Amino acid sequence: MKYKDLINKMTLAEKVSLMSGKDFWQTENIDRLGIPNMFLADGPHGVRKQAAAADHLGLNPSIPATCFPTAATVANSWDVDLINKMGQRLGSEAVSEKVNVLLGPGINIKRNPLAGRNFEYFSEDPYLTGKLAASLIQGIQSNGIAASVKHFAVNNQEERRMVIDTIVDERTLREVYLTGFEIAIKEGKTKTVMSSYNQLNGTYTNENPHLMNQILRNEWDYDGVVVTDWGGNNDRVAALKAGNELEMPTTNGETDKDIYRAIQNGELKEEVLDEAVDRLLELIMTTTSALKDSNSDVDQNEHHLLAQKIAEESIVLLKNEANILPLNNQTKVAVVGDFAKDPRYQGAGSSIVNPTTLENTLDALAKSGLNSIGYEPGFNRYGKKSKGKAAKACKLAENADVVLLYLGLDEVTEAEGLDREDLKIPQNQIDLLNAIYEVNQNIVVVLSSGAVVEMPWINKVKGLVHGYLSGQAGAKAILRVLTGEVNPSGKLAETYPIHYEDTPSYHQFPGKEVSVEYREGLFIGYRYYDTADVDVRFPFGYGLSYTTFKYSNLHVDQKGATFTITNTGNVSGMEVAQLYVGCQSKAIFRPKKELKGFTKVHLNPGESKTVTIPFDDKTFRYFNVKTNQWEVEEADYEMMIGASSADIQLSSTLFVEGTGAPLPYDQKRLSSYYSGQVSKIGLEEFEALLDRKVPEAKWDRTKPLGYNDTIAQCQYAKGKFARFAYQMIKFSHWFLRKIGKRSTANLIMMSVYHMPFRGMARMTGGIMNMPMVDGVLMIVNGHFFKGLKHVLKERKKMIKATKESN
Repeated sequence: MKYKDLINKMTLAEKVSLMSGKDFWQTENIDRLGIPNMFLADGPHGVRKQAAAADHLGLNPSIPATCFPTAATVANSWDVDLINKMGQRLGSEAVSEKVNVLLGPGINIKRNPLAGRNFEYFSEDPYLTGKLAASLIQGIQSNGIAASVKHFAVNNQEERRMVIDTIVDERTLREVYLTGFEIAIKEGKTKTVMSSYNQLNGTYTNENPHLMNQILRNEWDYDGVVVTDWGGNNDRVAALKAGNELEMPTTNGETDKDIYRAIQNGELKEEVLDEAVDRLLELIMTTTSALKDSNSDVDQNEHHLLAQKIAEESIVLLKNEANILPLNNQTKVAVVGDFAKDPRYQGAGSSIVNPTTLENTLDALAKSGLNSIGYEPGFNRYGKKSKGKAAKACKLAENADVVLLYLGLDEVTEAEGLDREDLKIPQNQIDLLNAIYEVNQNIVVVLSSGAVVEMPWINKVKGLVHGYLSGQAGAKAILRVLTGEVNPSGKLAETYPIHYEDTPSYHQFPGKEVSVEYREGLFIGYRYYDTADVDVRFPFGYGLSYTTFKYSNLHVDQKGATFTITNTGNVSGMEVAQLYVGCQSKAIFRPKKELKGFTKVHLNPGESKTVTIPFDDKTFRYFNVKTNQWEVEEADYEMMIGASSADIQLSSTLFVEGTGAPLPYDQKRLSSYYSGQVSKIGLEEFEALLDRKVPEAKWDRTKPLGYNDTIAQCQYAKGKFARFAYQMIKFSHWFLRKIGKRSTANLIMMSVYHMPFRGMARMTGGIMNMPMVDGVLMIVNGHFFKGLKHVLKERKKMIKATKESN
């Protein structure tokens, strides 16, 4: 241990005290030994250090910081170098605010397009996710502070996220849901990992020895710190045994006592605690040293310009019928849509950033060179119909050559803690589009959303520019693309299905009660659509340009694929070339093709470049559940170079020697997986894939409610008061939505409805403790007066103890 001498000077109580937070954002300090505290702050796309009262839901404002485009947006750039620069700037701003640990990036895989936090994650593909995350982490940590890759692992829904049990087979876990983390941790060398709230195959992730010890520590050789998501601790001793050093936020010393008792009674070896303290001290000392040595000056203008550059490279041109774009300064343009005035530029929840400045389309129009004839909002942002606004917009559109129609999803539709209800944009926006189409068919839609939407209206627009959530400089970036100052080069990092019902997890999302079953296995996103031959609206990796590219001269050997790209158009541009690999053997089921490499190339008109995409240890591997390790199947592999997953430009066959592992599956029992037709997998076949029985997915409504049951389950409680409280919560949620207070209604669902009872103690920063929760559960389970008395007694004891400790 590096800090053995220092640890030997600590009392047991001091060592234990370091294992949980001092308050909402800070760790404990030990002044007599010169051990400082650390400050942790949210920060996937901007530093969110709160100046006033702390919270984890983005309710209170934070100190101004550059709001870069969100992860879902920057993933469309496919530019690892640019994302590294973003990380450098994020890290420098964190240093300027004396932040030791920046809580990001979030890299959970987009299993389902309705998942409420998809705007905060990169992609449906683990390889792309891992490479982008590693680059961002390297950039952040170049400042000497720590990034925190999250949420480890398989946290792919918001509903019941603090208790849901994710049931997934080992191969899918490894190949789809952990590969991104593996790349981020091994290549990015992240100093901290944030564990997720959920359970994985029956055990909470931060207590899961298979995930935390066997994979993270032993296989990946990770020697950094694991921190809980806020309030994400269930059994503190079990978590410490699994290698979870730091619990956040503070529990007012309550879980410290659990650790202390466990060591005293022999349940936990003190050596385990010492090792955890040693890893935590390394993080504290190195990041604190970096904060002391750094120059804290931040050039906000330079950071803003970089945010604009990132947005420009991340914008995706999805449709350009008859080359309606780019627009020239002679074209009379009508600007319509509420998002043109008040941009939708980031998500909602713990990642929300208070921007240093915020551009909007109307202010930027004058400098864009566009000939704007006026602006109308056209619709109410939150869905309420307004014939008057639509009529004014149509009147304006009649006099325009082209209508720029700004559509999208509002802030309360995409939010942490809630999954979306459907893939539609609000009906009042679609109604407006239909009305404008009747008077002017030259429509260019500028779309703002952090995730996939259905587009049944796409045949009524000639142009479609997707800005995603493009940060504080996004409005100007989009205008520069519309006018041709910037040639769009973004490519989708996720597939757009025609209908939500087409998605492979449609029947298994979200998990509503005890568990969620990943019956589709490996086949998510393009892995499913390509294999099952399902038509999509826009494929993974798709994006148009104002120029054209030609691929030629493919050469493949054991080291990689080399080919030539030529810009055959009239303007400079950037092309994202993608390497896909498909195994031609049918002995082991696989997706038809999988992304195994990519590169982004800038080319002037007529210019050609020779490009090489090297192979790595992930190019041909698969996880064999019989040998319980990574293997290579001996076979011919099709090596494909594409402009998207559906647009393969070049291909060649390469024979690869295998590792000689036994075949892992009985093909007869897994016929759907071998065909790729996984949208309606039955229980028997899923259990054959798991090689075990699936646990009961429904609540046991006869049992008393406990710590890990949620407020939502009060509808089945024995206590009348609990059932009444549940009905009041439901009514409040309905009423608030009815009167247009959707943000407040969402807050009820996020922070109350799906909260487990233990969260009352774990999420409140020491306001409540577990003995008080015991009293609440007595009330819930039908013992109102006994429970109320218990709550009041324990509250009094806690207040007294707090006064004595101070």
